[in-house]
Amino acid sequence: MRSTQSCPRSRKRNDTILISEVRKVTQLPEKEKFFDPRKPFESKRPETHEEWQTRMGGEVLAVVRSGLYLDFRFLDMALSALTPTPDERCGVLATDGRILCYQPSALLRLYKQNPKYLNRLYLHTIFHCVFRHLWMKGRRDPRLWGLACDIAVENVIDGLNRSSVKRPLTYVRQNAYGSIAAEGKVVAAAPAYRWLVKQTPGVLRQLEREFTTDDHRLWPKDAPEQPQQMPTPLPQKTWQKIGERMQTELELRDKEAGEGADNLREQVKAANRSRRSYRDFLRRFCVTREEVHLDPDEFDLNFYTYGLSVYGNMPLIEPLETRESKKIEELALVIDTSYSTSGELVRAFLAETYTLLKGRENFFHRMNLHLIQADNAVRQDLLVRNEDELIHAMNHFQLRGGGGTDFRPAFAYVSQLCAEKKFSNLRGLLYFTDGMGSYPARRPAYDTAFLFLGDRFDDANVPPWAMKVVLDEDEFTGPSAKAASALAEALNDEDDPYRELNNT
Repeated sequence: MRSTQSCPRSRKRNDTILISEVRKVTQLPEKEKFFDPRKPFESKRPETHEEWQTRMGGEVLAVVRSGLYLDFRFLDMALSALTPTPDERCGVLATDGRILCYQPSALLRLYKQNPKYLNRLYLHTIFHCVFRHLWMKGRRDPRLWGLACDIAVENVIDGLNRSSVKRPLTYVRQNAYGSIAAEGKVVAAAPAYRWLVKQTPGVLRQLEREFTTDDHRLWPKDAPEQPQQMPTPLPQKTWQKIGERMQTELELRDKEAGEGADNLREQVKAANRSRRSYRDFLRRFCVTREEVHLDPDEFDLNFYTYGLSVYGNMPLIEPLETRESKKIEELALVIDTSYSTSGELVRAFLAETYTLLKGRENFFHRMNLHLIQADNAVRQDLLVRNEDELIHAMNHFQLRGGGGTDFRPAFAYVSQLCAEKKFSNLRGLLYFTDGMGSYPARRPAYDTAFLFLGDRFDDANVPPWAMKVVLDEDEFTGPSAKAASALAEALNDEDDPYRELNNT
């Protein structure tokens, strides 16, 4: 009798046939496959003229970037740090430190007419970010600062002497470079700005026609001053790292960079140097404590809920009479009055200090500030405890000293004040000097910072336990800080850089 159960081999063969038939049914034709996210989307509709210009503009920038990389190997990270983005509102090129905006029609027209100028334009915009011009304006006039940055960058490009970016050196450029170099060592943005302030409106218009290159409208605007120190923007940190690597590459590839890269090397080194605002650095020594001041933003939630529960729709809000503030309470400020220190710089530094001290957002109503003058010995110690004593000290301030420079007596004197309980919680000692003197061998019990102004310093012997801070010279001696005397200069916070130009 034959069994009704099927053979295992036939059953396996039937399953194989069934699976193959299912695969044939479920398999899609070649034209109906699903979208692959790894491949760029390709639309079936025709490409418009604007889309074609945008796409070709990106390809032109890629070609220009590749050509510049062949001549400037040390700019490998800098050339690829900006993301190309089409924007019809800007000029040919513009940047904010993160993206590189370009106007497609103007970019293609320039690439067809003068491709070498487009190379200079691309390199010009990159150098603005490498030198951190976007974040160094401070209180300077935006228009003059933009022109000063253009002059500094064009001077670097003209000095490279490469065929891909070379152009004739006109008389206007030669005269501008020579005049700025006569006042400073390097034709950088800050010396160029100080030179521009002295020029007439006609000369400024001529310089703008000669040096204006890219669009600066996307440069970061100055944010309103905050009582707390704001963090460094992310693009600025990124370009700080790029600048440090570029400085290393220039030192390693000295022969490849060429003879004309000396100016570039100096400006990159100056941009990588830590330059901070005096106002921002003072906030490092702030302490947090309560002070008597109504705080409408804070109130007791118990009174709030109690009023709602009793009166229905009438919460009881009582603002606090005290609030927590982070300000400076105790500080020792030492002024180097030796022969090597300029009296004008000292007075300008004191004027800026007075402006910051009289601001309620920086110091408490009751302060403990020792203003010390010292050269090779301590010459004077002015104790400032409130705003009235500060005004009296500034009105009757006289420079004392003029001998050699020795930092040790000032440190010994401040340590003695701490031992005598004249300081209860000294956060730090600030020493404004040119750096040429004898430093203490041991680190004191408090933080120490040596403040240098611009490039007029020698920090070779500064001990490793001390902070070295290079302040912006224009913050103290620039056009925004000019006045008849130190006190008048401190009281005049807003100075128009075009005032002398308008009277010419």
